[in-house]
Amino acid sequence: MRTTRTAGVLEHQPVTCRTKHAAAWTSFMFLYIDVDYLTLYTPGVIEDILNGVVWRLDITQAFVVGGLTLVAVPILMVLASTTLPARACRSITLGVAALYIPVSIFNVVDESWTYYFGLGAALEVAILAWVIHTAWTWPRTHRQGSDVEASRPRQTARTS
Repeated sequence: MRTTRTAGVLEHQPVTCRTKHAAAWTSFMFLYIDVDYLTLYTPGVIEDILNGVVWRLDITQAFVVGGLTLVAVPILMVLASTTLPARACRSITLGVAALYIPVSIFNVVDESWTYYFGLGAALEVAILAWVIHTAWTWPRTHRQGSDVEASRPRQTARTS
């Protein structure tokens, strides 16, 4: 059976700030996890893990809990972006994104595969910078009776 499509311009449907943040945090997490996963393919990493060391740190329960926390916070930001009240969401988003920029940059320190880790960190920082920008410029509504609202001319409804 054949369907007919009508020609026309695609409709642009606006995306809310919350949805943009949830998508950005999801993208950040895919990138964050992918860089960590592909690190296993760099020479010597698996041998170090088998010897109980990651970077310069011993693999202990505290190390694993710290790693889980580093991954869990951005994961929870996906949920927070869609469920928290706007003011709380904006504040937490600004704080967490600002905190994760140095974390992403730190992952490049002392790495021999500079291009790989550098590109990963640059992409992560770009996403986080965009998250900070969109949170900082979060759309606002004006309260009834505010100075801005009072200065606007009122529109009256017309009846036919």
